[in-house]
Amino acid sequence: MKNLSKNSPKSFAPSSLGQKAAEIYQILAATYPQAKCGLDFHNPYELLVATILSAQCTDQRVNLVLPALFARCPDLAALARTPLTQIQKLIRSVGLYQNKAKNLQALAKILAKDGVIPQTMAALIKLPGVGRKTANVVLSNAWGIAEGIAVDTHVQRLAQILGLSAHADPLKIEQDLMRLYPANQWGQLSHLLITHGRQCCTARTPNCSACPLAVLRCKGCLAQRPKSGKIPPQQKAAPNDQTRDQKISRRS
Repeated sequence: MKNLSKNSPKSFAPSSLGQKAAEIYQILAATYPQAKCGLDFHNPYELLVATILSAQCTDQRVNLVLPALFARCPDLAALARTPLTQIQKLIRSVGLYQNKAKNLQALAKILAKDGVIPQTMAALIKLPGVGRKTANVVLSNAWGIAEGIAVDTHVQRLAQILGLSAHADPLKIEQDLMRLYPANQWGQLSHLLITHGRQCCTARTPNCSACPLAVLRCKGCLAQRPKSGKIPPQQKAAPNDQTRDQKISRRS
């Protein structure tokens, strides 16, 4: 059963912006009906670990290291016992692996006694390496608990482009989105925006000619229009996840 935050808006804003927000959700839900978390996991422990690893790294890259990591560390107790150097070796291809390994081992030692992942925002954000975004991902995808909205770089960028928030700070963007959408849409909203940001509205070369949100006069699409009013086709493909992962691997 979903646990909705006591401070959650009871409904999205009854305004023109609220109507636009609802239309954006409807269009994206119809365009990406299979949108979901891109990380591979089977339980809350695996999701928490994977989400921590995904910071400043692609889900595809994280998914590549998870089988070996979970074979060696199938639960919190095993992760707590594993030497730090071994954890680092297992996740070396993931960006910022040294700091992430320290955080994983530290949180495992904190939680290993009970072997239970917390199910509240307040408890999760006290753990090493866990902020609101990670906590929201875990709460929503592991238990269907809506305490907030996971704001990653895609959500942050699209919220601004679509005019859903005028802020740059992820926390303020999260608060703006929570006012616009009912709590039962918070989890899926993040998945929809992330999927759209990866497949169509990419940061470097957005495919505005194929954007399903162009009908809403998206600020990003309007910026791409020449004086003729037509949206030009994209001439250069955006760098794919494999290219970005190769760059991360070289830096690591």
